[in-house]
Amino acid sequence: MKPVQVVTIWWVLLLVSRLGATRKGSPEEASFYYGTFPLGFSWGVGSSAFQTEGAWDQDGKGPSIWDAFTHRGKGKVLGDETADLACNGYYRVQEDVALLRELHVSHYRFSLSWPRLLPTGVRADQVNEKGIKFYSDLIDALLKSNITPVVTLHHWDLPQLLQVKYGGWQNVSMANYFSDYANLCFEVFGDRVKHWVTFSDPRTMAEKGYETGHHAPGLKLHGTGLYKAAHHIIKAHAQAWHSYNSTWRGKQQGLVGISLNCDWGEPMDISNPKHVEAAERYLQFCLGWFANPIYAGDYPQVMKDRIGRKSAEQGLDMSRLPAFSLQEKRYIKGTSDFLGLGHFTTRYITERNYPSRQGPSYQNDRDLVELVDPNWPDLGSKWLYSVPWGFRRLLNFAQTQYGDPPIYVTENGASQKLHCSQLCDEWRIHYLKGYINEMLKAIKDGVNIKGYTSWSLLDQFEWEKGYSDRYGFYYVEFNNRNKPRYPKASAQYYKKIITANGFPNPREVESWYLEALETCSINSQMFAAEPALRHMQMVTEITVPTVCSLCVLLAAVLLMLLLRSQS
Repeated sequence: MKPVQVVTIWWVLLLVSRLGATRKGSPEEASFYYGTFPLGFSWGVGSSAFQTEGAWDQDGKGPSIWDAFTHRGKGKVLGDETADLACNGYYRVQEDVALLRELHVSHYRFSLSWPRLLPTGVRADQVNEKGIKFYSDLIDALLKSNITPVVTLHHWDLPQLLQVKYGGWQNVSMANYFSDYANLCFEVFGDRVKHWVTFSDPRTMAEKGYETGHHAPGLKLHGTGLYKAAHHIIKAHAQAWHSYNSTWRGKQQGLVGISLNCDWGEPMDISNPKHVEAAERYLQFCLGWFANPIYAGDYPQVMKDRIGRKSAEQGLDMSRLPAFSLQEKRYIKGTSDFLGLGHFTTRYITERNYPSRQGPSYQNDRDLVELVDPNWPDLGSKWLYSVPWGFRRLLNFAQTQYGDPPIYVTENGASQKLHCSQLCDEWRIHYLKGYINEMLKAIKDGVNIKGYTSWSLLDQFEWEKGYSDRYGFYYVEFNNRNKPRYPKASAQYYKKIITANGFPNPREVESWYLEALETCSINSQMFAAEPALRHMQMVTEITVPTVCSLCVLLAAVLLMLLLRSQS
C-alpha cells in the first residue's frame, strides 16, 4: 500500500469516528409533523421505458445504447443481466394501469423510448407508427382512469445509431436531433400530455456514461467527456423548451421542465468555514451544474473557477468546462416551467486535505470528501441511507437558490434490503413516512412544491445493478415468464398517505402501519404458495388435457376392437 493511501485511510477513519461522536441526529428529525398537504397536491409513482418495457426489438423498435451496452459482454451489469424482457411492461399496459388505480395516484411519471418512436434516432429517416400507437394507448388508458401522464422525453436510452454515427452527447448536433424528436412527441401526444420532462437525471447520465464508463455508452473520457455531454444536454433542453414555447404552448397549454437528482450535502462541522464552503461546492457541482444555467444563465462560479484553475495547472490552454456564449446564456436562461427534483439520501461533506495523484476527473475537480454517519439507518444499498431531514434542507436550498420555482419531486424512494425478497418491507414504510413528512415541513416553510413522485411503481431493471436492487411498490417475479406483480406493504401504506393527503393524526397513522403489515402477511402467504399454484396450473393445463385425450383415444380403440369382434 502506498504511503499516501495509508494517510488517506487514516484521515477518513478519524473523520468518521469524530462524526459518530459529535453529530447526534438533527432537530428536524426530533418531531413528526401531523398535517395535510395543500388541496390539489399531486401524488404519483414513476418508471422509465428501458427499465420496464422489455420488447427491446419488437414492433419496429431500434436498438438503444443500453441495449448495446448490456449485450456487449460480461462485467457490464451485475449478473450479466439485460433488459430484453424487464417487467414485460410493453405487453402489460392495462394491468399496470390497474395497479396505478389501486394505489389511488394522481399522476404517473413514465418515459418514452426515443428508439421505439424513431428507430435510427432521426425523424427524417423513419417514424415508427407502432411505437406511437403504444404510447398513445397508454396515455389514453391513464386519462380514462383519471391519472395525469407526466412524460419524460429522455431517460438515458439514446438511439444506438446516434451514438455510433455522431458519438452521442459528445456531439453538439445531438441538440437538433433531440429537438426533432421532442417536436414529434409534442405533435402526437401534446393534446393529452400537459407535463413534460426533457431529461431525467442528466448528471448521472453524463458522469457514468462519459466519465466512469459504468453506464452506457461506457466511455471513460476522464475530466472532459462528462462536461462536454452536459453542455450539449443543457443546449438540447433549452432548444426543446423554446420549440414548445413558440409552437405548441399556445394551443396545448402544457408545462416543460427538467428533472435533476441531487443528494443533500451537510457540512461535517457547521462552525468550520472550509466545511461549509465544501458542502456548498458539493451542491453546486451536483444540482447547480444543470440548474444554474437554466435559472441564472451560466454555470456556477465555483465550477468555472475550480475547473479553470485545475485545467491551467494541468497545462491546458482552455478550461475543461465548456463556456456558453452571451447569446447562448440568454437563450438558456428561463427555460423551465418547473423544477423537477429527485432526491434519495444525504452525505456529510468536508474539505479534502490530502493531495490527489489522479489525473483530471470530476471527483478531483470537486476536492471534497463524502462521509456517512454510522448511526444512519442502512437500507442495504451501499450508497443509500435514510436521512429524512436532508430532504427538507435540499428543498429549501432549491427554493432560495433558484427564485422560488414550482417544484415537482420527480424521484424519491428506497431499495430493498440486501438479499431480501419479502413483501413486508417495513424499512421502506419508515423511509416513506420520514421523507414525505420532511417534504410537508418544507411546504410549511414556504417551498412551492406541487407534487411528489415515489420511485418506483414496479421492481425493474436497475441499470448496472441489474435486478438486484428493488425499488418497487410491487414485487416482480422476474424468474417467471409471466412476470407477475405482488403488492408490498409499502404499497398499502403509500395508498393511505395519498387517500388522507398527508398525516392526519397519530392514531390513524399508526393504524396504517399495522394494516399494511397485516395485509402483506396475507400476500406473503399467497406469494409463498405461488410455486404450488403454478404446478397445479401446469397439471391443469397440460396433464389433464393429455390424460383426457389418451382416454378418448383408448376408448376409440376399444370400440373399434369391439365392433370388429362382433362383425
